[in-house]
Amino acid sequence: MKRILRPRFAWVMPLLLLMTACAQDAPQDTLQPRGPIARDIDNLSDPVFLVAGVVFVIVEFGMLFLLWRFRARKDDDPDSAPAQIHGNTKIELGWTIGPALILTPIAFFTIVTVFAIQAKADDATMTVEVIGQQWWWEYRYDTDDDGEADIITANDLIIPAGQTIELDVQSRDVIHSFWIPALNGKKDAVPGRTQGLTVEADEPGTYVGQCGEFCGLSHSYMRQRLIALPESDFEDWAAHQREDAQMPTSGDALAGAELFQTTCSNCHLARGINDEQHADALEQNDGRVLTVPGSAPDLTHFASRGAFAGAMFNLWVTENPAGVVQWDEIGGELNREELEAWLRDPPGQKPMDAVLDSPDSRGMPNYNLSEDQIDLLIAFLETLD
Repeated sequence: MKRILRPRFAWVMPLLLLMTACAQDAPQDTLQPRGPIARDIDNLSDPVFLVAGVVFVIVEFGMLFLLWRFRARKDDDPDSAPAQIHGNTKIELGWTIGPALILTPIAFFTIVTVFAIQAKADDATMTVEVIGQQWWWEYRYDTDDDGEADIITANDLIIPAGQTIELDVQSRDVIHSFWIPALNGKKDAVPGRTQGLTVEADEPGTYVGQCGEFCGLSHSYMRQRLIALPESDFEDWAAHQREDAQMPTSGDALAGAELFQTTCSNCHLARGINDEQHADALEQNDGRVLTVPGSAPDLTHFASRGAFAGAMFNLWVTENPAGVVQWDEIGGELNREELEAWLRDPPGQKPMDAVLDSPDSRGMPNYNLSEDQIDLLIAFLETLD
């Protein structure tokens, strides 16, 4: 009975495996381009996959036919060898010229696509510095073209919709890879190098991605969010981001700010709150705060972002089916449960070092905050809009 059932149900496991690749409205679907550059890539890859599929079918069915046609038979001489075709000029020319005829148009259209994408990069209206770190992304804007960044943020890359934006992709530690599938392909962030990547979104929206290069313990939790805004909204956002944070004047928020200055200032900068504690570092490093683990996110406008902890957690409650906080949800209902859990035990929420409590460990340590201290810090962080 078992022998009869096995062949009959042999197809179940491959079918289940195939079903795991099926998803509806997947936020990181490379087959749903949402910008002209991603569309150029899709217009190239679709016919290439079609050609590859046809070749696959021909080769596989040809192989199965040959296996059946020349299978061993009872009356075959076990010492006989099949006819040899080495030196058959027609056959050898055929399997050389055939693939060349297939690959030549693919190569031609690939080159055309590469030049088309490069032409778009030459029309970029703005350049943003993208810095990969273990395990989050920093974004630096020079909106007044004076050679120095006047906006420093993390997790959310904000751009104007319908405009071509050039990204200067870098890394501060190991090799990462920046990837927003709906807008372009991957670009490695390599220490000591700056590599260009162009993005453009057709319309306003939130586009997500994640690091595409294994970069350490929390590689899978190093995510990205790109928010494309109408041009007027982007200008308003940029103007607000250039402003310093406002020091609270009373209540839990003030107590939280004071706690932030004594507990969090070793790593984090909130301009307008703890500048004096980082004055030397700011002067020496062009506005960058270098800390023991390397660096930490600028928190000046923390509450204006949609996510935190390398975009691993949503900062605000979302109604989006894909679980992605949208622009109009930022500033709504705080995702307090996950923010509290993060402040309570960061390494427990996001593994950052194989050796816990190591003095040289990367990422945010566990400060063993009390519940009251967590409440005060959250009251302060909510003011950093």
